[in-house]
Amino acid sequence: MRIMAIVKAAGDHSCGVEPNQQYLDEMCKFNEALAQAGVMIAVDRLRPGSEGTRVRISGTDRTVIDGPFAETKEFVGGFWIWQVESKAEAIAWARRCPTLPGGEVEIELREVLDPDGFGPALTREVMERAQAGGRK
Repeated sequence: MRIMAIVKAAGDHSCGVEPNQQYLDEMCKFNEALAQAGVMIAVDRLRPGSEGTRVRISGTDRTVIDGPFAETKEFVGGFWIWQVESKAEAIAWARRCPTLPGGEVEIELREVLDPDGFGPALTREVMERAQAGGRK
């Protein structure tokens, strides 16, 4: 099963404050362990929410909203895609994640569905073309 581990954070990190070197070293070791175990498919860190943009869709209306977002108490700081045998394995990996200094972190685990389950809106061919990097 593929799991998206979504890293939600609060505190200083939601403002784009860089973590200290000790945390970066611990996270590097954690990512290396994921890779050596054959669990990690992808990992990326996201820019702070203050630099984000939202597109709100309501019926036929489309509204573009630039950050920062005053109502946000937490933000998505990054994510992993993991290949695991079970939800229990994903939870075990999430429990090993280093703690950000000076803030709270929550890792949301969500199973990534097979594209065939979406019907014609997201066929396997569309996914393969997207993964190949083609803008066609």
